[in-house]
Amino acid sequence: MLKARQTHAETPNPICRQRRLMAQFSLVQQESEMNGASASEKSRSANDDRILFRDGASSRKHCPHDVDISCASCRLNELCLPIALDKNEVDQLNEIVQRNRPNKKGDHLYRQGDTFKSVYAVRSGSFKSYVLTRNGNRRVTGFFLPGEIIGMDGIASNSYTNSTMALEHSSICEIPFNQLERLSQQMPALQHHFFAIMGNEITRDQDLHTLLSSCTAEQRIVSFLLGLSSRYARVSLSATRFLLPMTRSDIGEYLGLTVETVSRILTALQRKSFISVNNREIGLLDLAALRGIVEAT
Repeated sequence: MLKARQTHAETPNPICRQRRLMAQFSLVQQESEMNGASASEKSRSANDDRILFRDGASSRKHCPHDVDISCASCRLNELCLPIALDKNEVDQLNEIVQRNRPNKKGDHLYRQGDTFKSVYAVRSGSFKSYVLTRNGNRRVTGFFLPGEIIGMDGIASNSYTNSTMALEHSSICEIPFNQLERLSQQMPALQHHFFAIMGNEITRDQDLHTLLSSCTAEQRIVSFLLGLSSRYARVSLSATRFLLPMTRSDIGEYLGLTVETVSRILTALQRKSFISVNNREIGLLDLAALRGIVEAT
């Protein structure tokens, strides 16, 4: 436990990142308000030409690595896009999205200090973000799964504050931010959805700050596993059995724990039959007991 607290002291303060996100939110909102008059005039009220992503389009099966896939046919569109968009709006959005070749494990989307140009939607696989401190130490700052947005840390300062790397064979949709900004001014639903994503990032950082400042090492690990469970459930994957794409060292860096503490707690939870562990495969066997650990005062 002493090691866990010592490592936690070296972990970047999530409150700093939270403040950056709030500044980014304010900056984007101010810019949108300056140009928002024309956007409200172009808001459509017709319902007969709307695409409901939870129905027809999302039921079509496509390879997540396919670079020719469109926004309308993507199985994750209801996660990274508003629930309903005008057909013409979908086409406009699809025109600015760049679908590059898949990323291999270890490939970087961008590095800390690079000029901010785009945000990225994960289509398949997973990524981790990390920072390098002045003394050369690395600290993991986040993990990104299918349907989640990467790169918003660069909005306020016009440069990325993290590096982001693929944890496995993965694919993304790259969205140039200047084009997204212009398009969102014409589409109130898209603009609102983008603000909601930024708000969720702020909430996630607040939750991480609470986790690191007031929770035991066991509570941090269990909360992390339950968080992954809910995120996998959002993309219709198993919420009780999944592979950890990150290493135990990555988890330790993210939660402010040593790798030995992470391994020890996973082993202890397995002995209690709360979880099963087979290398990177995790099974959540007793969700009630796990939630009880997190909720304990």
